[in-house]
Amino acid sequence: MKRYWCEQAVVQGGTGPGAGPTGPTVAERVEIEAEDGRITRITPSVDASPGAHLLPGVVFPAAANAHSHAFHRILRGRTHHNRGDFWVWREHMYRSAAELTPEAYEQLATAVFTEMVVAGFSSVAEFHYVHHQPGGKPYAEPHAMELALARAAAAAGIRLTLLDTLYLAGGIGMPLSPEQARFGDRDVHAWLDRLASLRTHIAGTFPPGMVSVGAALHSVRGVPEADLAVVADQLPHDLPLHIHLSEQPAENAACLAAHGLTPTGLLARHGLLSPRLSAVHCTHLTAEDIDLLGNAGATVVMCPTTEADLADGIGPARALSDAGASIALGTDQHAVIDPWIEMRALEYGERLGSGERGRFSPEELLHAATEGAVRSMATPVAPEALRVGAVCDLVAVAAGSARTAGSKPQQLPLSATTADVTSVVINGELVASDGVHHRLGAPGSLLTAALKNFS
Repeated sequence: MKRYWCEQAVVQGGTGPGAGPTGPTVAERVEIEAEDGRITRITPSVDASPGAHLLPGVVFPAAANAHSHAFHRILRGRTHHNRGDFWVWREHMYRSAAELTPEAYEQLATAVFTEMVVAGFSSVAEFHYVHHQPGGKPYAEPHAMELALARAAAAAGIRLTLLDTLYLAGGIGMPLSPEQARFGDRDVHAWLDRLASLRTHIAGTFPPGMVSVGAALHSVRGVPEADLAVVADQLPHDLPLHIHLSEQPAENAACLAAHGLTPTGLLARHGLLSPRLSAVHCTHLTAEDIDLLGNAGATVVMCPTTEADLADGIGPARALSDAGASIALGTDQHAVIDPWIEMRALEYGERLGSGERGRFSPEELLHAATEGAVRSMATPVAPEALRVGAVCDLVAVAAGSARTAGSKPQQLPLSATTADVTSVVINGELVASDGVHHRLGAPGSLLTAALKNFS
């Protein structure tokens, strides 16, 4: 059994026997007991038991990163020369993808996942499409790249949902380009077979609560319509399914020209809108698209700092939430790895787009950073407030830093950053303190070493 004593903690209201859920509340002097990675008892207003780990500050549930491309971390601070337009970014992204090997990717992903852990993320959905060797030939071990990512997550101690991605076209009606060849499979059936094999391999090698497999479609540009129908018919129903959706106006225009439907409408045509779907970005939706996603109970994964970095625009997060969609958050290309900044950027984007304050409450932002991702993941996700039975994934935030001093505890999503994270607990184990991973050290050193492998 593990015990953690918190100066303050965000807990589900009413922690005693028979108490009903009354929403998140901040409790004082809280002791949390955990066994087998789950919270078994929460006791407020007590002194620390002998042997309890002390977590100073305010303790929150750890965050869930619902959209990541680990190799894009190479791009941070490298794509802004000559004003850094989209083509500068695209050229560097494809060059980085071409340089990946299983060994180099494992080292890089270990560093990236470590950066996530010390920032307060306990789980990540990795949208993975670099499957094969440059040119498209499979590795001798057909899951070499996928297993590299799984080992990296295990080393960092983060929960990984490995989203094996179907990527068959370079655009609607276009073949994969040479630089995209390693992303693709022979056809949709070969992908389904490889996906099934990967699931078996991962299940036999890694704990299911820490590493599991999901599925992704790159986009309606990357998956021909006929193959969408096959996926809808043959993809196992227990898998979460992700897709990049309406990230840019050009995607919508191409889809309308080819199919007479928006990308959301095309998914609806084939029965792919459902609660298990996580649609990423959704920056340029019609009112009908918003209703379709909301009525389906889909999750929409917003990546505000990436959407700003790529000049994608501001997505209609408030309208989607009001329509019935769940909102989750991701770091995508890792221009920033900081759940607090993603929460704040979601609200700030809404304020800038609407001219109104208070589009999302701090509690709603915390929900988006945690439980909002629950259907996006194949591994457990921490709830928006600590409760008995939930995974013991915790993050402690300093309450008296230059950024947080004076903030009300429940409003820390609008003032804290990862620099204020003092402790991170995943699966009941204390894994990081004050920006340093207990097993792997400082993520900056890991990243510096890993990035030497790339131009």
